[in-house]
Amino acid sequence: MFRHVLTAPFIFGAIIPIAIMDLYIEIFHRFSFPFYRIPYVKRKNYIKVDRHKLSYLKLGQKINCIYCGYANGVVHYWFAILGETEKYFCSIKHQKGETFVQPEHHKDFIEYSDKETFDQQYGSKRTPFF
Repeated sequence: MFRHVLTAPFIFGAIIPIAIMDLYIEIFHRFSFPFYRIPYVKRKNYIKVDRHKLSYLKLGQKINCIYCGYANGVVHYWFAILGETEKYFCSIKHQKGETFVQPEHHKDFIEYSDKETFDQQYGSKRTPFF
């Protein structure tokens, strides 16, 4: 119990930067995606806050469930938004590494050193960022 009390400020204090980042990424998402003609990512598909409705949970557990459902769901949502952004601008896999865990959305990306495929897919779509 003591360790929970000690770590609670770090866990629950994170809600402030998470909420600020959530607002920022949502503004980025709603403003930028139409310019790039990228379909919106549906928030409801990634964030689900429902476990607090379970009658057998105590009040503290319900609060934890609300927090975790939101915090983990919103990061999952951001990952989808940023993954779509990455796919649009430069869908190249990272160089393979012994300990690097490649993100799931990279599975269809161009291989790291495949210049020919890159030129075929992005040659006419170059942006000022390339």
